[in-house]
Amino acid sequence: MSKIEFRANNYPTLGVELELGLVDSKTMELSSSVQSILETLPEDLQGQYKPELMQCCLEINTGICQTIGEAEQDLTDKIKRIEAVMDRLGVQLWWGATHPFSRWKDQKVTENQRYLDLLELLQEMARRLVTQGLHVHVGVESGDKAVMLCDRIMQYLPLLLALSSSSPFWEGRDTGLSSHRSKIMEGLPTAGIPTLMRNWSEYVWIVNHMVDTGFINTIREIWWDVRPHHNFGTVEIRICDMPGNLEDVMALSAMIQCLIVYLSHEIDEGAYQHDCHPMMVRQNKWRAARFGPEARLVNSYTFGVETVPEMTRRLVTTMTPIAKRLRCVDYLEHCNVIANRPGWAAQQRTLLEETGSAAEMVRILSEGARLSKAADSNAAVSKS
Repeated sequence: MSKIEFRANNYPTLGVELELGLVDSKTMELSSSVQSILETLPEDLQGQYKPELMQCCLEINTGICQTIGEAEQDLTDKIKRIEAVMDRLGVQLWWGATHPFSRWKDQKVTENQRYLDLLELLQEMARRLVTQGLHVHVGVESGDKAVMLCDRIMQYLPLLLALSSSSPFWEGRDTGLSSHRSKIMEGLPTAGIPTLMRNWSEYVWIVNHMVDTGFINTIREIWWDVRPHHNFGTVEIRICDMPGNLEDVMALSAMIQCLIVYLSHEIDEGAYQHDCHPMMVRQNKWRAARFGPEARLVNSYTFGVETVPEMTRRLVTTMTPIAKRLRCVDYLEHCNVIANRPGWAAQQRTLLEETGSAAEMVRILSEGARLSKAADSNAAVSKS
């Protein structure tokens, strides 16, 4: 069996990955234009943006950051610059976890051998992955700790999904869910709530077993809601839908960084690990996917039912001392704002009802999430 080494981090470094949809500026339909965008980039931007499985998606990642503020500046610069390039091509970014009316059958797969192998293995389950999510990496000291953190943070994952949920529509119809993306992802054989693992050795055995028996092609095909990432030396939280703007992205990233540090301190101090039954996590995840911020989630300590605003407020209060040390208090407190206003799924539904047009709804939300005005974008292009 292959040895998998975990690259240790002695500081809770931060990495934020955005998966953003690409839409035609006129029709607001998904646009398989990622290759055209990447080929148009100035030389100094090459390598800062990546294609995804589907050509209608663009991945934008931060570098290795120490603080949320640093990550926000990194993403702001990259988003403004890509907006400038995309304006020339008549394409806009879509900040949502699914597109309201474009069909998955019409989307083109990126011509990449890894993606082609994935399609061969997963067939239609892979072709339906026309979804966008937010992934957040936080550095940890060891593989054993990464595995323990994956276990301890599971009870908080449904809250993160509820706060980020932004995918109520699928192929022109209202699914009745706040996060249809999370249900699409669960159709994959190695996605959803991860299996319980005792240590890094057991994780390595699981990965090698799946590769050796042909269940997956590579370790990169483990898409759990939370997973260790050995190359980066991080715990990666993958449960979130793509929120509707950068402000919410940074707030949720702050909550995730604070949670990892909080739970890491518990491990170091020898705190007893309160058992949270996996069925309770699954139950809460379903409630979050169905109702978003309006969900009533089960408290894994009291077994009582609480609202998302109540849970968020308590968690923000608990995490505030850590947020002060990590210099992200304002970002963390914005999670209370998210919890107490209509979620992104509800906002999409309201706009559709008000405008009577799914395309107009996409246009309004896309333009509202822009970080640069059209005039600023044109100026940036001329300087590139």
